[in-house]
Amino acid sequence: MIKIHIIIGSTRQERFSEKPAHWMYEEAKNKPGVEAELLDLRDYPLAFFNEPTPPGGMKEGYADPIAQKWVQKIAEADAFIIVTPEYNHGYPAVLKNALDYAYVQWNNKPVGFVSYGGVAGARSVEQLRQVAIELQMAPIRNAVHISSFWTMTDDNGNFKGDTLKDAGQKMLDQLVWWAEALKAARER
Repeated sequence: MIKIHIIIGSTRQERFSEKPAHWMYEEAKNKPGVEAELLDLRDYPLAFFNEPTPPGGMKEGYADPIAQKWVQKIAEADAFIIVTPEYNHGYPAVLKNALDYAYVQWNNKPVGFVSYGGVAGARSVEQLRQVAIELQMAPIRNAVHISSFWTMTDDNGNFKGDTLKDAGQKMLDQLVWWAEALKAARER
């Protein structure tokens, strides 16, 4: 069983990110051999990283129970999907902080991206791919970029993901392939 954690990368009020995150969660949990879980950064109000030692060099765990809970959740997963807006040509600070709280727990695991905002969030994903590589993750090629996101909900506020289904399935297929390969390698 492959465990995929879908991270909602924004904590803003009235955020759009939870809509495609819930859609991606449903797509992932319906895939055979996949166990999906949503991780909402609102549930992990991490202080801005101010530890005396970087995560890669920590010998002891975090004193902060929220940080301990976050790092444990990251350790449990085999793969990740990060749902992120693009703010000012980049991704949210709260997401960068969450990424920086762990290190070895991210290593050798694939990550896919769902983005929206300016140029469908492409610039935020471009930057996140660089961070993922530094965290020794494997950012996959396929992603879901949502253009004109403000048109992607119906009159009741429900996400209209049908037009993205093909892109979502291609990303999930590639993510699961990498997750299986890297999980086998990590278990050797």
